[in-house]
Amino acid sequence: MSKQAFIFPGQGSQFSGMGKNLFETNPLAKTLFEQANDILGFSISNIMFTGTDEALKQTNVTQPAVFLHSVIAYKTIDGATPDMVAGHSLGEFSALVANGTLAFEDALKLVSIRANAMQKACEINPSTMAAVLALADDKVEDICAAIQAETGEIVVAANYNCPGQLVISGSLKGIEIACERLKAAGAKRALVLPVGGAFHSPLMAPAKAELAAAIEATTFNMPTCPVYQNVVAEAVTNPLEIKQNLIDQLTGAVRWTQSVQAMVADGATNFTEVGPGKVLQGLVQKIHKESVVAGVN
Repeated sequence: MSKQAFIFPGQGSQFSGMGKNLFETNPLAKTLFEQANDILGFSISNIMFTGTDEALKQTNVTQPAVFLHSVIAYKTIDGATPDMVAGHSLGEFSALVANGTLAFEDALKLVSIRANAMQKACEINPSTMAAVLALADDKVEDICAAIQAETGEIVVAANYNCPGQLVISGSLKGIEIACERLKAAGAKRALVLPVGGAFHSPLMAPAKAELAAAIEATTFNMPTCPVYQNVVAEAVTNPLEIKQNLIDQLTGAVRWTQSVQAMVADGATNFTEVGPGKVLQGLVQKIHKESVVAGVN
């Protein structure tokens, strides 16, 4: 029997005007946006609807904005009944609202705490990320490990997006060295990304204690369907495990390729990306060409 997977995007999918149509056409969406403004203590809806790209790039805005667009879009779908859910990085919080693990308000508060904690970690350790194209994952991992062993600079595989597309994360020097070596090893491209820091690497450790405390203090319910979490790339339904994986995700890799493969192995045939952009639809098609993909935004 074919199964329906709902998937949720992460940071980088934001755009000026995001969510505006939902706000203007759906009473529930309007109520949820207004509730979010109250919870956050500033008008995030104004920034989403009319803000500049620069304003939307600030981590403390981007993460709640993408989360809100995704979750509010999901809540306006008539009769949505996923058999499984997953989210890319930040999108995992959206997925946990979709499967009933987290209440909307609690998840928004956690996303805001996570964003601010990550911003502070970026300021403590200037760092970055780079996209590596057309080089085998194990080759990238080996080169990163060799650089760390030789130089002491942190550089790790951070996002396994799809076969032939891996993002690395680390110190400014570590990423600079890695880009040179990866291109020399045959990578089609090794391109530094315009991000604020080394997400999904040990350099995010300063943010972990704050996020962990907030997660431990939040109620996690039994989910209505499994979530395929980034750090383990397999179905999880135990709330205690979900909590720990969410904490570990901050410094661990996003195993998106492996997560989609696990969902397909468990019967997923249809993937619906809910939220801004179409990034995940493209990645799913590269990971498993036979999957049917669609988007709701």
